[in-house]
Amino acid sequence: MTEAPSLFTAWESFYVIVGSSGAALTGLQFVVMALIAGTQVRGARETVNAFGTPTVFHFCMVLATAAILTAPWQRASIPGVILALGGLLGVVYSGIVTARARRQHAYEPVFEDWVWHSILPLGAYALMFGGAVATIGGPGRGLFAIAGATLLLLFIGIHNAWDSIAYVATEDFAPKPPAGGDAA
Repeated sequence: MTEAPSLFTAWESFYVIVGSSGAALTGLQFVVMALIAGTQVRGARETVNAFGTPTVFHFCMVLATAAILTAPWQRASIPGVILALGGLLGVVYSGIVTARARRQHAYEPVFEDWVWHSILPLGAYALMFGGAVATIGGPGRGLFAIAGATLLLLFIGIHNAWDSIAYVATEDFAPKPPAGGDAA
């Protein structure tokens, strides 16, 4: 039977790349929010909690998963339990995000928003949970599911960050038509 350290070592390059990307994109999200905060445009707290904060959560989960799976574990069951709890936390958080998106009134979500902000994250976290539970059962099981969930969370975060920035740039910063008359 393959031991956990040698099995996880085979994934080290993958998680160095994905984890570094998650960390860098988390930092970039902070920069974007700081730049937006310096403008006259202000978003509603409920809208930011529904559409902005989850992006940072997803990127941080990618970073945490990479850190967990590149640590020098002696058995696969320990990171499996930690990631199962993380996947379960993500499933619960996906439900909270969906409720927040329904409650906020500053933006009317369209089908694409529900897919990228609710359905795909729920699926990614459920996949992570399932892969982690399989890893608890044996070191060779579930690692591709965890990797797929991690990569999906990274892509969800990238999409949602871009979507938020594009919305702010086109909706909030777009030139407003002059008040009072027709332009000649």
